Amino acid sequence: MRKHSKKYVEVSKNVESTKLYTKEEATKLVKETSTTKFDSTVEVAIKLNIDAKKTDQQLRGSLVMPNGTGKSKKVLVIAKGAFAEEAKAAGADYVGDKDMLEKIKAENWFDFDVVVATPDMMPEVGKIGNILGPKGLMPNPKTGTVTTKVADVVKDLKSGMVTYRTDSYGNIHTIIGKVSFDETKLLENLEYVVRTINKAKPQTVKGIFIDKITVSTTMGPGIKVDKNSFDI
Repeated sequence: MRKHSKKYVEVSKNVESTKLYTKEEATKLVKETSTTKFDSTVEVAIKLNIDAKKTDQQLRGSLVMPNGTGKSKKVLVIAKGAFAEEAKAAGADYVGDKDMLEKIKAENWFDFDVVVATPDMMPEVGKIGNILGPKGLMPNPKTGTVTTKVADVVKDLKSGMVTYRTDSYGNIHTIIGKVSFDETKLLENLEYVVRTINKAKPQTVKGIFIDKITVSTTMGPGIKVDKNSFDI
């Protein structure tokens, strides 16, 4: 059984495990229950009423937080020519083509958080799919990371774009900000994520789609949010 820190035990006393908090209460409480000295990340976990084994019910996509995430991502762009120049101008941290792919393969290099690639480079990227895939770094059209609009995507990633996908249990986890964010910004990000996921409901899913919503900080207790407090 996992042993929690004294700080965790102490702040957990402020969270009623059976209570469903309104979205406003939850964003206020999540800031108050941070247990770390550093600026913790605030996350939301959304439990969906789907059959995760069915491919037509799995969700995968990306969204740009209204107020960013408070976390700067290192972006690697795999592109050539004009696309490569656009990526550099847009602020990509690393830009290249086969040389970058070889560096990843030969040096086990992963000094980046996300990979963006142009469609023409995907056959080459696919050659190291067995390396990128397990780390969740493989570019995908559904998340907007396989694109000819490299400049726009790089800017979005730098300003707060996050990708999401359902896990094997039908859950979606994503960042909504930092503890240092004020409650209004956290709330706006939370509302945006919930609305976006709700709109992505597969046609094959009948009845209730969003089952449960929980927010928490890094190493902090989970706070259950009343889904009825959202305009969905």
